[in-house]
Amino acid sequence: MKDLKKRIRNIPDFPIKGIQFKDITTLLSDAAAFQQAIDLMAHRHFHKGVEAVVGIEARGFVMGAAMAYKLGVGVILVRKAGKLPYRTVAAEYALEYGKDKLEMHEDAIRPGMKVIVADDVLATGGTVSAVVDLLKRLEADIIECAFLAELTDLKGRKKLKGQKVFSLLKFKE
Repeated sequence: MKDLKKRIRNIPDFPIKGIQFKDITTLLSDAAAFQQAIDLMAHRHFHKGVEAVVGIEARGFVMGAAMAYKLGVGVILVRKAGKLPYRTVAAEYALEYGKDKLEMHEDAIRPGMKVIVADDVLATGGTVSAVVDLLKRLEADIIECAFLAELTDLKGRKKLKGQKVFSLLKFKE
């Protein structure tokens, strides 16, 4: 895990002063590190009946699509407002540096569908909490919320009470 942690670059004061941005592009561009990370995130779910992985815009698309491919299931995209062509359900959420809105197609989830939510970094938990709310409204069975990395000092897990949460790598701010 230490080798994977070394592949993530820290960018201070991005996008605003005081934020310590975890840049995963350095890990993604290293084929062996990326494969290892996806293998470790996905292998835990091979026999759990997962039907889809839900990827959160934008870096969560990368993690979610790779995990879905590894598990042999589809990937469902959650996007920022106005980006999806069909009827959507939406939720507003707060970022550590502002507010935004997420949407997914209203027919992307069947009631009882077993899904994993995938994203790159768990920070304050606002984004993934909004996705969990959307999935609950659509009656999904959320197996787990899976992250490449977690910023533990920001306590994002608190917004995910009742959900199984897995973070491959953990960072203190």
